[in-house]
Amino acid sequence: MDSVFATGAAAAAPEASDRLKRLRLRCWRRGTREMDLILGPYADGPLAELDPDALDEFERLIEAEDQDLYRWVSAQAVPPPDLAPAVLRIRAHLGIG
Repeated sequence: MDSVFATGAAAAAPEASDRLKRLRLRCWRRGTREMDLILGPYADGPLAELDPDALDEFERLIEAEDQDLYRWVSAQAVPPPDLAPAVLRIRAHLGIG
């Protein structure tokens, strides 16, 4: 099947794969090494298991500044309510209570 004419699930699979690749790259190529080391392994692991809504949430989360992300993940600050579930998933992956 020509990819130009792919629809439905056939088109969704490559798009999902491309999206995960983009997200992984963004997680490993942050502005600070600390966030690379926090988000990179998360992107290599549980990220692929997230449902589309959780991926949307994660994508919004990584739009934040590294300083804010670090403070949220390290529990030095409270994340915005709409991003809190994504932060909690990362904390759980890291073993941060």
